[in-house]
Order: sequence, then C-alpha cells, then structure tokens
Amino acid sequence: MQRIEGIENIHTPLTRAVLTIGNFDGVHLGHQRLFERVIETAKQINGTPVAITFEPHPMKVLQPDGCPFPLITLYDQKMELLSQVGLDVLIVVQFNHEFAQISAHQFVQDILVNRIGLQSIIIGNDYCFGKKREGNIQLLQQYGDKLGFEVQIVPWVDHQSQTRISSTAIRTAVASGNLDQAKKMLGRYYQVRGTVQHGRHRGGHLVGFPTANIKLVDELKPLNGVYAVDVQLQDKHHQGVANIGYSPTFDDHQYTLEIHLLDFSGDLYDKTIRVNFIERLRGEKKFESIDALSAQINQDIHNARKIFETLQVLSQ
Repeated sequence: MQRIEGIENIHTPLTRAVLTIGNFDGVHLGHQRLFERVIETAKQINGTPVAITFEPHPMKVLQPDGCPFPLITLYDQKMELLSQVGLDVLIVVQFNHEFAQISAHQFVQDILVNRIGLQSIIIGNDYCFGKKREGNIQLLQQYGDKLGFEVQIVPWVDHQSQTRISSTAIRTAVASGNLDQAKKMLGRYYQVRGTVQHGRHRGGHLVGFPTANIKLVDELKPLNGVYAVDVQLQDKHHQGVANIGYSPTFDDHQYTLEIHLLDFSGDLYDKTIRVNFIERLRGEKKFESIDALSAQINQDIHNARKIFETLQVLSQ
C-alpha cells in the first residue's frame, strides 16, 4: 500500500479512484465493510482503491480544550491496521485550522475530483464534510451528478446485540471492561502498546510474582481491574495476567499497567510490547496483607489459564 502524507503530495490524479473518507478510529468492522466495498468497486472498474484519513483527529484541532474522547488507536497503530485491509493508496490529510475552512464544494471539486481523480465514493449513511460539516449525502449526490462520479452509501453495521458498530460504542465497551463486546465490534482484541520500564520492585521480591511495568501511551484504557491478556513480544505471543489501575493494596496512588507473564523468563526492560486484553477477571481490591494478595494472584493465574485453555479448544 502506498501512503501519501499530505494532499499537496498528490502530483497526478489516481486512475479511476474509488475512495472512502473517515477518521477510522479503531479500524473496526464497520470501517472494514467500507474498505471491502471500495476494493470490490475498484476491481469492477479497474480502478484504484483509496482511503482518506486525517491526522491529527479533527476533534483535537477543533476543540480548544482537547479531544473530548480518548482515541482507540493512535497514529502508528491505525496506520498499521489500515495497511492490512487491502487498499492500494492511503492518503493522510494533515488536519489543521486552514484545512477546516475548506468549503464542501471546494473539497469535492478541487481535492476529490481534480487532484485525486474521484470516480466513485463509498460512505456511511451519516457522512458529513466541508467547513462546519456543511456537506451531507444529498449535497454529495448533487455534486456527483454534476461532476461525474458515483456515490455509494453503505448501511451501518450491527453486531449481535443490534447495537450499531461505532468508535463510540467501542470506547464505551472498553472503558466498562466489556472486552468481549469490544472484540465483536473491532474484529480483534483491544490492544494497548507500551515500553517495559523499571517499576517499584515489589512484584517478584515482595509479592512473589515478577511483573513487567508498562509505560502506556494509549489514550483509551480498560476499566481498572485484573485481566487475562495475550502479550505480543516481537513475533511471539505469551499468556499473562495484567493489573491496570492504582494497586490499592499498596496505597501509593500511581496508575500503572503491570503484567505477569505465565511460564516466562527473560529480560523485558526497554522492550516494546503489545497487550491484547482478553477477559476481565475481577475488579481492583485492597487486601489486608501481602499474603492475601499473593493468594488472590494465584487464583487469578488459575482462572486465566482456564480461559486460555478454552480459547485453544475453540480455535481447534
């Protein structure tokens, strides 16, 4: 996939561009439905399947006090996920106040048609565009009739509970600890990434279970508690139990993500790992003693192993 950073770096129109446009936060199953239609349509007309996204997220620019919600996927992860969906070209628009002032007409005629070479556009049924979101589907269809491009509208995608798959619904599921629901909408486990750093040297020495202390960069964090996790280190996967939150037994009020990898030995310091949250085991709890905490961690590990065994059976 070719990635073009900035509209100004498109020097010649693409061949019969079939495109979709969005922030694609999470690159969830609803987004993937759009990409599938883009690729299918491009094959039919021997065109170029394209997606346009924005960096930073427009809300980070338009809201002076900052984005009102945490992002599901930061830039690097979003780029990685988008590179896997089968598109030929990804255009990353550098979103700023100047770009926000572009009118709907200018955006369609000057950018989509003249610069990119739009032949067909695939959108969801709530799509808006242009300055102050002045453009809607009806206006886009009028431009299509006038400028000679096709508009295809893809219905919203529902998951099993009939809730519309959306970035907002996924944020709610993750923040409430409902990782199974989030997985059904994402099409994968919710993942955070971070670098292993030196912690407070109490996991192995004090509690009896060595832990990797993660410096988080992700904005969206699961509900505080203990989770069964899959930890990806380079190309290998390891089972683990994670505690995310404030470790109330130690009463030091520091927010951390600490992971105990099962049946693992090795040096993880300064390594970047990916943590896939599989299932929430319990909430955080303040224990009366270190021995009581250790006993509960033993139980957490036992419960996590049962989950991993079930997943292995289901995957066979």
